[in-house]
Amino acid sequence: MTIETIRTTAEPIASAAPWVADLVAELPGRAFTLNDPAYDELRQVWNRAYEHSPAVVVRPASAEDVAVAVGHAARAGAPIVVQATGHGIVGIAERDAMLVITSAMDDVVVDAETWTARIGAGAKWDKVLGPAVAAGLAPLLGSTPDVSAVGYTLGGGMGWLARKYGLSADHVRSIEVVTADGLIRTTTPDDDADLFWALRGGGAGSLGVVTAIEIDLVPVTSMYAGNLLYPASMARDVGVRYREWLDQVPEELTSSVSFMNFPPFEEVPEPIRGRSFAIVRGAFLGSDADGERLLDHWRSWRTPVLDMWGPMPFADVATISNDPLDPMPGMSSTEWLDAITDEIIDTLATALFEQDGPSPLVFAEIRHAGGAIAREPEYPNAYGNRQRQHVLQVVGVAAGPELVLLEEFVRQLQVDLAPHIAGVAYLNFLEGAEKVRRTSEGFDRDAFDRLRLIKAEFDPHNVFSHGLALV
Repeated sequence: MTIETIRTTAEPIASAAPWVADLVAELPGRAFTLNDPAYDELRQVWNRAYEHSPAVVVRPASAEDVAVAVGHAARAGAPIVVQATGHGIVGIAERDAMLVITSAMDDVVVDAETWTARIGAGAKWDKVLGPAVAAGLAPLLGSTPDVSAVGYTLGGGMGWLARKYGLSADHVRSIEVVTADGLIRTTTPDDDADLFWALRGGGAGSLGVVTAIEIDLVPVTSMYAGNLLYPASMARDVGVRYREWLDQVPEELTSSVSFMNFPPFEEVPEPIRGRSFAIVRGAFLGSDADGERLLDHWRSWRTPVLDMWGPMPFADVATISNDPLDPMPGMSSTEWLDAITDEIIDTLATALFEQDGPSPLVFAEIRHAGGAIAREPEYPNAYGNRQRQHVLQVVGVAAGPELVLLEEFVRQLQVDLAPHIAGVAYLNFLEGAEKVRRTSEGFDRDAFDRLRLIKAEFDPHNVFSHGLALV
């Protein structure tokens, strides 16, 4: 199944079904149909390769609003699709569906004494980062503060502090969720414990509408972090040296090696605009002196084109990856690796830098896992593949016919890598049909079987049919 086959081009229904009219009447100013001016803006997905065309878009202001909306859709047998920022799209809301946009539910409360934060379902990480930093703490966010804190966490959440502190999902204290029966539940290790277990790793739109989470914050205010950029011609040497480096680094370092083609856009800084590099990036939670010693592995070897590693306040964590903020069409795919072999390095270097013409890929990045990620948290959760050591993400940007060519290119890359990969997936790096098709690869076998039982208990009629494939 291709991106194009799940991207709907169907027009939304012109006249509202009775259940939609009733919902609009009960939630005035919160429910929008085709003729409402806000409809087109609200139904947008961050990845412009996809497009929702639902019967109704609901933008609730509270868990009570969500419960009302879920009740109407469930009684009508209408599919329910959940979206916060539009990153990490799973299923498309088509003409019979209700699309719930949680962006208005973005309250964040940081408690400096308990080192916790309560986060509304629509809040991006940047709204958590500010007050957490002001309290001398840090959230376990990912490479960009521009994504939904809740969506990221439900999928696992592997950021630049992960080898030291584990996944974002490992630090959830409670989850408020509206289930298919329209009930508002607060799940904890003691209340609705099975659902609490399942949501943390398996809750991407398949078990209910999460309206808020409470998470731990960690005592991090600064780090030694940044990027080293080497010429693309050194990609193989950089990949091998990175593999050797990982044998000697502590858990306080979370890092990656990336092969990247920077686009020739004006917003890209001039020194890297339109150029290609092998990049070593990461964050070290230790003294600056120890950070310098860690980086000597690189600086004493070859002088990089750019050396941007150094002391950094945690408030600037987004500058490590510098992920784009503007919506665009494209695709992301992923594989777990048990080792960074010469064959993997060669295959990625060829795919990024040695095509007859420009590569359709923007980057291929291998992130180092292990450390705290590999250990079971205090309260186990559904997240799988903890023992895998490295996760690969490949990303390309394209639209129209070029998008189909990009997908074909990635599919061939997966074939080329197949003898050297684990054959399992980190679901936060997948989107659309591939995320649905590969859902089971995100979990250990026993965990996936348990997830399906919990899905059957809390959503027996598969109202949430456009999330992870748990049926």
